Amino acid sequence: MDFTLSTYRTLIETLQQQGFSFLSLNEFISKSTERFIILRHDVDSLPANSLRFARIEAEIGIKGTYYFRIVPESFDEKIIKEIYSLGHEVGYHYEDFVFARQKAKDKRQKEENEVEYERHLTEIAIESFAENLERLKKIVPVKTICMHGSPMSRWDSRLLWKYYDYRDFGIIGEPYFDVNFDEVLYLTDTGRCWDGDFFNVRDKAAGSRLKAEGNPPPSALCPPPSANFPEFHSTFDIIKAAEKRQLPDKIMMTFHPQRWTDKPVPWVRELVYQNIKNVAKYFLLRMR
Repeated sequence: MDFTLSTYRTLIETLQQQGFSFLSLNEFISKSTERFIILRHDVDSLPANSLRFARIEAEIGIKGTYYFRIVPESFDEKIIKEIYSLGHEVGYHYEDFVFARQKAKDKRQKEENEVEYERHLTEIAIESFAENLERLKKIVPVKTICMHGSPMSRWDSRLLWKYYDYRDFGIIGEPYFDVNFDEVLYLTDTGRCWDGDFFNVRDKAAGSRLKAEGNPPPSALCPPPSANFPEFHSTFDIIKAAEKRQLPDKIMMTFHPQRWTDKPVPWVRELVYQNIKNVAKYFLLRMR
């Protein structure tokens, strides 16, 4: 079955056998290699699942980056420390525009000037970002960050970098801004499949234009995939392509470990929940 830990191990081992090097985002920015996979994990919830991923990778001898949110369902200090101790990078999965909107809700529910309101939220959000980043840095070193999609919010947290520079906070990279997706194939399991663009709100291979364009509609953040890159539906499709040496040499893969389990009941629960969520996100995208 797909989206099990055993399937994940098979995928990683197959890619390793085909000569791919596995890099954290920090390593990708700091050094170059000819054939690589940037291994990214978004710890949206169920951090114990991410720890299982981290242990599998440590057994195989590879490492990647784990992005933790600052919310109870993700932020687990003990697990953060253990994942870091296994040799993996830990980064901040920021969603501070969402936090800012919550804080500003009672102050300015309606604002005639959209630009002024955006700036107002940004001032709150950057304070939230600095505070939350420092909280994570007190546990482990943090060199990279990555936006959390927050699909139910109209605000994209990457808007922070229209007004500020994350390098001023000691951050060297953010994948949506520091990976050239014209050259790097981006694969994400968003939607519990590998071709979920129809219900993928923000986790897409674009973002650098945000600094110049502000808050464009979702369609502007998702250019058509390059004809040079293959598309896949299941994890087994990727495995077969790797075995046939049909994959490009430069790839970034994003995993949401809460979706992956060998236990039947959680596996079925996640399948049903994600299918419902996909329908909701599909209509949400078309209403925006």
